[in-house]
Amino acid sequence: MIKIMFVCHGNICRSPMAEFVFKDMVQKKGLQEQFSIASSATSTEEIGNPVHRGTRRKLAEYGISSDGKCAIQFRRADYDSYDYIIAMDSNNVRNISRIIGHDSDGKISRLLDFTNRSGDIADPWYTGNFDLTYHDVMEGCKALLTQILNEKKAV
Repeated sequence: MIKIMFVCHGNICRSPMAEFVFKDMVQKKGLQEQFSIASSATSTEEIGNPVHRGTRRKLAEYGISSDGKCAIQFRRADYDSYDYIIAMDSNNVRNISRIIGHDSDGKISRLLDFTNRSGDIADPWYTGNFDLTYHDVMEGCKALLTQILNEKKAV
């Protein structure tokens, strides 16, 4: 089983968007039994809160539900439990590193690092642009899934 943890600041916008987009992708390919996919926050500000209404609306446009998801905290133990720790931006990478210490297994990446245009995914909490965030998340998730499937074939 391939275990993926998507991480952002509050776990109400970007990382749950990535979680549910990726779940939808693997489900449509019939691969859901091969993956464990979750998301979490590096901060405690939103713990227990549901997915942001803008993210819920954007996902619903594509028939993707995030029902039942509430923000949770990324913990040190998550590093050992997941194969991929996928941050939405450089600040998240820094905060994850503070939580875990050294990334000795090289598990931490930004989502757009899997694409041809490495960079940060803008936080729609601040920008209000859930369309751009969705576009970037979709591009990153497609590239991540392609890389994982290519790695599996190579093994």
